[in-house]
Amino acid sequence: MTATFGVVAALIGTRGDRRWVDASRRSAYALAALMVICVVAIEVSFLRDDFSLSVVANHSSVDTPVFYKLTAMWSSQEGSLLLWAFLLSIVASISLFATRNRLRDLVPWATAVMLGIAVFFTSLMLFGGNVNPFATLSQVPSDGTGLNPLLQHPSMIIHPPMLYTGYVSLTVPFAFAIGALITRRVDSAWIKSTRGFALVAWTFLSIGIILGARWSYTELGWGGYWAWDPVENASVMPWLITTAYIHSIMVQEKRNMLKVWNVSLIVASFSLALLGTFLVRSGVLESIHAFGDSTVGPYFLTLIGVVIVGSTALIISRLDLLRAPKRIDSMASREAVFLINNLLLVALCLVVFWGTFFPLISEFFTGNRSTLAAPWFDRYTTPLAIGLVLFTGIGPLLAWRQISWAGARKVFTVPLLVAAATLVVLLVLTDADRSFWALAVFTLAAFTVTALFQETWRAAAAARSSSGGSIPASIRKVMTRNRRRYGGYIVHLGLVILLVGVAASSSFETKRDVELMPGESVTIDGYRTTYVQPTVSRDSQALIFGADVRVERDGRQFASLHPTRRYYQASDGTRSIFGYFRGEATSEVGLEAGLRRDYWVSLEPETSDIQRRAKTADRRFGQFMRARVLPAIREDPSRQGELAAKMTEVQDIATDQIITSYVDPGLAGPVTFRVIVSPMVTWIWIGALVAILGALFAAWPARGPRRRGAV
Repeated sequence: MTATFGVVAALIGTRGDRRWVDASRRSAYALAALMVICVVAIEVSFLRDDFSLSVVANHSSVDTPVFYKLTAMWSSQEGSLLLWAFLLSIVASISLFATRNRLRDLVPWATAVMLGIAVFFTSLMLFGGNVNPFATLSQVPSDGTGLNPLLQHPSMIIHPPMLYTGYVSLTVPFAFAIGALITRRVDSAWIKSTRGFALVAWTFLSIGIILGARWSYTELGWGGYWAWDPVENASVMPWLITTAYIHSIMVQEKRNMLKVWNVSLIVASFSLALLGTFLVRSGVLESIHAFGDSTVGPYFLTLIGVVIVGSTALIISRLDLLRAPKRIDSMASREAVFLINNLLLVALCLVVFWGTFFPLISEFFTGNRSTLAAPWFDRYTTPLAIGLVLFTGIGPLLAWRQISWAGARKVFTVPLLVAAATLVVLLVLTDADRSFWALAVFTLAAFTVTALFQETWRAAAAARSSSGGSIPASIRKVMTRNRRRYGGYIVHLGLVILLVGVAASSSFETKRDVELMPGESVTIDGYRTTYVQPTVSRDSQALIFGADVRVERDGRQFASLHPTRRYYQASDGTRSIFGYFRGEATSEVGLEAGLRRDYWVSLEPETSDIQRRAKTADRRFGQFMRARVLPAIREDPSRQGELAAKMTEVQDIATDQIITSYVDPGLAGPVTFRVIVSPMVTWIWIGALVAILGALFAAWPARGPRRRGAV
């Protein structure tokens, strides 16, 4: 009701009555307060193990660690929708507070859009079917199902709210763009007022994506950090378009150009954010991230259709206002390079979109659902990514409007010489020529990094000559005076470092699957790997099969690793010894990371004999229950709790006896290890961190007069 009132008040306020505009803004504040209360109530229910709530019973348990209880809310369908509405109420309130004295004719329309989307999410939770986070159970269980074991990893549990914050933050520039189109105020005012939210969206999307990659690398046990999974792709598509948008709005601010392009990009970014949410919620494509049993997919699809059709119609109706009188003067100009970068980013997004939805496309036309694997994505995305590395370096070297031949020679000489020297060194001293694409990335990365440092040095030298001081002080001075530019340079540097890590690790990786008995060794890429001994243990949630692995390099010990495989009880409400092998299984990899290379190992234990013994024990246990325990309970129902606890204790003792055979020297069997030696993976995480810090630096508000300018 609060959000609905806010929409109505905002629409009435578009006629000029400020009282209604103020009322709509305050309704956004009230909605945020109510959403905070809802989230706190759910979190308290998780902490108290209140299994009367369906969301708590299905996604937590008495044994779930406190950290995962606090974060289990968004592991559920209904909880993640509540998180979306909660974050939306927060960013809407912040944006409306920031613009309370600005853009007076535009703000009511933006308010109506943001609160209208809030109405969608709150209504969906109330009427969408089985997605009410406060739904209760008629019969309250004594314990819950527990959190999905795959989600019990810090990176993965933080990953969803980071992505959602990115998705939701895109609502603000989208809403203000719609308001600008409706009111015909298509100058740069709305961009200046919402630019920070676009940067925040980009930053949180980046954090979410890199956390997901890190989780995949250390938890899933397949050895990679990006699998072109549909939900992975759904997160990277709005990131790509938002990246293009952040670049192209600079052209509109500087040259009053690309107005149609910019509103189209922000509409596309927001639509793709909704699409990402749809893919997770609908289960329309197979993914380890998706909720396969969902009732809300059609509602999301309807919302996406309304956004796309309505926005497109509005853009077309305003084409006469959006067309810029100016044109790009020269292809040797910064705005031309920004446009090329935009086209490359959009092309990347289109490739990812086609590959992601190809199963549905193929099924529609042929009746058969076909998928495109990672090699297809790599084939088309790699050259586009290399083009981005190149133009990321060219852009800072060019001036707005055009650059003279003398000016181009002055700024391009050093980066080109460094790139040429890098190419020669790589060809002569390394085996980088084994991969053309990797060689191209390394060479162009040298060009780009040199260009970024050169432009920063030139600006600092100019500042020093005019006002004195040291070079470090001058660098700090020019960077803090123009946070957007130099924050962007830091972001570009980080992304180049990340792409170098991707190129090196994907092109020169060594991967082998080997089967070893205890005491046996194998040499892979100069590393001697010895399977020392098996290990096994049990905790309150899982059976844990592992191995002690010794790794040697050049006759010296390089690492001592302990990869494990965890088997969780099936979540069907029954408890048995064999039930551990019917539930989820997760890997904890052994990893020795370094700046030069990572040594990575996972295992697949041989448990067939243990599974056979578990089935036998369960059968005998069931016979004993039917013959002795159940009759005793029927005779004296008051003993049910006592006997159940006793039988659980006996079952645990039997489990321990059975799994102990795994480490018996006379019974221990072979274990399959996956060993990966991958160069420069660590630079992916370093590059991501540098890029995120650069985005935060660019988004950090400047002091004094420079904060003005948003109208």
